[in-house]
Amino acid sequence: MIDFQGYGWRLLGGAALTAELALLSLVLALVIGLVVASVKLSRSRVLRGLALLYTTVIRGVPDLVMMMLLFYGGQIGVNVAMDQVNAWLGTDIFVNVNAFVAGVITLGVIYGAYMSETFRGAFLAVDAGQMEAARAYGMSGWLAFRRVRFPLMMRHALPGINNNWMVLLKATALVSIIGLSDMVRIADQATKATHQPFLFMVPVGMGYLAITSVSELFVGWLRRRYDAGFNTSKKGV
Repeated sequence: MIDFQGYGWRLLGGAALTAELALLSLVLALVIGLVVASVKLSRSRVLRGLALLYTTVIRGVPDLVMMMLLFYGGQIGVNVAMDQVNAWLGTDIFVNVNAFVAGVITLGVIYGAYMSETFRGAFLAVDAGQMEAARAYGMSGWLAFRRVRFPLMMRHALPGINNNWMVLLKATALVSIIGLSDMVRIADQATKATHQPFLFMVPVGMGYLAITSVSELFVGWLRRRYDAGFNTSKKGV
């Protein structure tokens, strides 16, 4: 194994943290994206307005600024809440926001906004006649959504989800600003100590490229599986 002048294990640790952060943030972003997309398609003007405000703010503010605002704002909010609790209970408890948890939540909130647009477009791309046909076969509203509309929607959404995932993965490098030692931060520290940027930054770049390339292959395989399933269904019909 290449020692990387003593930084090898630290780089591997940073890579593991980056992967864990990206995957957890992706799960949160998918959940937020689905919820917000559903709200945008709801009949409530108030809810639609709130969802629009959320996506407008997130998409209009740079990710780096949003990362700092949510992290430090969250810390201030927790401190204010704890002050109230301490005054009520007569205690002196101080809660320090965990940087990893803050990173996951921040990236999830940011990319949940982008995912919501992907899901909203995919929902609108589903032909309304598909749901009407499902209801005509006697399916309940929930069953028709689960077996017909959601799979069709996911087929349209997959390319957008994959694109957002790639951007999210690269955005994990922003967590160094809140003190997390991801692989970019470790490589930066090693570069400053050894003055050999290519020795560390090239492998880091190749690591990101490898993950995004595997993602492309996985999404391509998933789309082929979806297409095969739909073609089989059509033949059955």
